[in-house]
Amino acid sequence: MSVAFGLAVENFTPQEREPSMDEMVGYATRAEQLGFRSLWAWDHLFLGARRPFPFHESLTTLTVLAAHTRHVQLGTGVLVLPIRDPVLLAKVTATLQTASGGRLLLGMAAGWYEREFDAAGVPFKGRGRIFERNLEILHRLWGEDGVTGEYDQTRLRNVRMLPLPQPRPKVLIGGYVDRVLKRVATRGDGWITYFYTAESFSQAWAKIRDFAEEAGRDPDELSNVAQLPLCIADSYEEADRLVRRYVDDYFDMAPWSESTADSAIRGTPEQCAEQLAAQLEAGVQHAVFAPFDYRLEQIERFAAEVWPLLQSAPAGSVR
Repeated sequence: MSVAFGLAVENFTPQEREPSMDEMVGYATRAEQLGFRSLWAWDHLFLGARRPFPFHESLTTLTVLAAHTRHVQLGTGVLVLPIRDPVLLAKVTATLQTASGGRLLLGMAAGWYEREFDAAGVPFKGRGRIFERNLEILHRLWGEDGVTGEYDQTRLRNVRMLPLPQPRPKVLIGGYVDRVLKRVATRGDGWITYFYTAESFSQAWAKIRDFAEEAGRDPDELSNVAQLPLCIADSYEEADRLVRRYVDDYFDMAPWSESTADSAIRGTPEQCAEQLAAQLEAGVQHAVFAPFDYRLEQIERFAAEVWPLLQSAPAGSVR
């Protein structure tokens, strides 16, 4: 069964709490010991006014975690690319890729929080075009020894950003609407999605693969990551109640997407394994869990009680 499991880290919290770097380090090291493949930091510079969320910056968070882990991949889920200076971002991510031994995965999206764009001095309405411009600059600076080109106010004159990252970070593009799914198929290494049911995931992933074929690209070259809430409890009813409260406290679902708390993997270990099997059958290759309240007990239970049920499933039953 060629599936990977990862975990989101608590680099942001509701207003009444603050994220703890020490707690994230402990969580990350235990996750690696248990065999989780990846750790993912959320990304905003700030979020919320009446209901603000304390946030630790994503790449700084991953740098700290890189220093305390050895093998686990490190991802952003997702980095808001248009509000980042692409030249500075290229250098920071290339350095983190080198320092971590090539473990960086960059989930990126065009963003949605307009106040963040206003504060960064970036036009909100032009964010799709700026995303594509910034991504082109990143790819060139990561891959070319000597870059010349003009991109709006950015002028590159035989810029040599050495050392080049080896390999360059993979880029997984997040988004929901067809024009973004086409961008995934033609400009990214894959897709990262957020709180999609198995049915919604299957439909969107099929679109991406079709768009890739239409563009003359092998769809099997693309990979995917599905971010999902997780709550293991003694009954479905208890887990459903807890995970819906958790999702309401921490997360927003874009009204133009199919993101929903109904995507949560929840219930008894057997029920969680069944729901997760449906996600894998839909085509999910890398499931990243946001466990209930980021409790270590949840990831311990997943490793001890849910994972073995998937590993013992008959060949082909979850793919």
